[in-house]
Amino acid sequence: MPVSKGSTIDPGRTRAAIVQAATDLLYERGLDGVGVAELCSRLGVSKETLYRHFGSKDGLVQAVLEARSDRVIRWLTDAAAQAGDPAGRITALFDALQGWYGEPAFRGCALLNAAAQHHTDAVRSITARHLGRYVELFTAIAEEAGAADPARLARQLLILVEGATVVADHHDPAHAGEHAREAALTLLAAARP
Repeated sequence: MPVSKGSTIDPGRTRAAIVQAATDLLYERGLDGVGVAELCSRLGVSKETLYRHFGSKDGLVQAVLEARSDRVIRWLTDAAAQAGDPAGRITALFDALQGWYGEPAFRGCALLNAAAQHHTDAVRSITARHLGRYVELFTAIAEEAGAADPARLARQLLILVEGATVVADHHDPAHAGEHAREAALTLLAAARP
């Protein structure tokens, strides 16, 4: 991210641009599939710039994962908010996921991939927080639906989302979201007292 002569440097903007550029590369190749030298070369930054903004490659990975979690949760929350009732929210959420599964660049859940590849406490903590955010979203929907045990239903819905994502990545992207949606709607209906 070269800066033209006479321009001022905005550290926040530089950091955000590096995170954005690194996100797709690390998702496509995996956290351990790209070394620091190649990462810097592909991002167009020096090692000094990378280390100044993130401290290390691990610091960049953490920033990428946190930004990705924010984006995914915002995307799914917005998709669910577009629908009216809880069943509509669940349908909208799984339909959004099905659309993602069909994208050529789809490689599964970046956060779970990261936790599987990079067994550090920081990455595992970010992943746990990400999954907890799913549970919060599902708990709100379950409460709105009048589920007898909203926390239990939320955990079941999380299992369906992550299971569908794994199946879509490793087996059948064409229908994983649809099948999970059907199961989620069945669970939702059965969870009401």
